[in-house]
Amino acid sequence: MTQPIQITKLLPRSLCMLIAAAGICLAATAPAAPNAQKLNDLLQRTGNQTAAFLDQFSDVKCTEHVRQEKFSKEDKVELKEESIYDYMAILTNANGELNLSESRLAVHEAKRDRRNTSMLLSNGFATLFLVFHPYYAEAFKFTLDGEEVIAGRSLERVKFQHVVGMKSPAALALRGREYPLELSGTAWIDPESGSIARIEAGIQDTLQDVGLKSLHSEIVFAPLPFSDSKTVYWFPTQATVDVQTPRQHWRNLHRFTEYKKFSVTTEEKVASK
Repeated sequence: MTQPIQITKLLPRSLCMLIAAAGICLAATAPAAPNAQKLNDLLQRTGNQTAAFLDQFSDVKCTEHVRQEKFSKEDKVELKEESIYDYMAILTNANGELNLSESRLAVHEAKRDRRNTSMLLSNGFATLFLVFHPYYAEAFKFTLDGEEVIAGRSLERVKFQHVVGMKSPAALALRGREYPLELSGTAWIDPESGSIARIEAGIQDTLQDVGLKSLHSEIVFAPLPFSDSKTVYWFPTQATVDVQTPRQHWRNLHRFTEYKKFSVTTEEKVASK
């Protein structure tokens, strides 16, 4: 039976976003004076958009395709597994504390490798946008990093760095213990709407003492309109997670397609491009 690398507590054997009330303040640390207002306005729009999007994200389900790869010492793929799940995020708000977990129902699960090879299970990266949610924004330092045109859209690059000692939206669960991830990275944001188009994030060398050499993730979002909503929200369409220890290397690819907005009586399907 394949032995997973455990990352988080909300879902067994997975890497999830651990959401807790960390204050309701969009705090950008003191940027350079000329960019202060621009950054604060952008963070305010992004925080508002993220909070509104989270409600929409909790009202949809989709199909998640997962490809898990393990590399040899020569950095060649030596094992690959593919699975398909019905995916949805579940949002609860008890006593003012925000909690987001994920539900996965297997449509097709990969056959387990008989060699007992360890594989990486990496859930939760679709919700990395929570770095900008008001519950977590105060736990990060933000700085503007210029503009970039992607797919014909002019986007603002915003760098973020987790503040040591503050709560992190992600944690590594390893051998029964949790280790908060000191995430840092860059987000590409639409300056008018505050929608996030792409996020790259990773950790520095803060967890080498527990055997984690590097972690890098990239999440791509795309606008998916629903007929009952005037606002077009950007949903995650792909998440790539690359993890290395001193002796092993894994890469997982998550693809999210066929988003469906559901309610008690109706269901609407939006095909992902």
